[in-house]
Amino acid sequence: MLGLVIDDFAKEYLHSDLREIRETMLRKLDGLSEYDVRRPLTSTGTNLLGLVKHLAAWEARYFGEVFERPFPGAIPERGTDLWATEHETREEIIGRYRRVWEHSDATIAALPIDAPGRVPWWPRPDVMLFNILVHMLTETNRHAGHADILREQLDGSVG
Repeated sequence: MLGLVIDDFAKEYLHSDLREIRETMLRKLDGLSEYDVRRPLTSTGTNLLGLVKHLAAWEARYFGEVFERPFPGAIPERGTDLWATEHETREEIIGRYRRVWEHSDATIAALPIDAPGRVPWWPRPDVMLFNILVHMLTETNRHAGHADILREQLDGSVG
């Protein structure tokens, strides 16, 4: 019984942190022009809207494909998810990210923290929901840090 309580606590704790950092990520776009959210600020072309697109694509894969619960919408192909094309609007990318959240949240709610999954592109592909929660929380935080730096370069805004 104690194990179940700890499992439920851990799952909700990680999920809560993931929900919070997702919102933080989107706030990095607030008040910026269309040009600035797309503006490449590194030699690799990284920009704020591209980071959101990237996070949406990978969260859809991790909480979808990994648990045989595919995301019902289109996901950018690997290697094309780091920038917004001229035909993708800010609203479209943000909307996709929010739909991915709904799908991911449903997966998280439906599965126990030790639910098995498979990440074929990882060296140790057999995982549990716990592993994916930690991974996506880490990745989203890492990219939010990138977004902090990009935003500071654009208008001096920090935090």
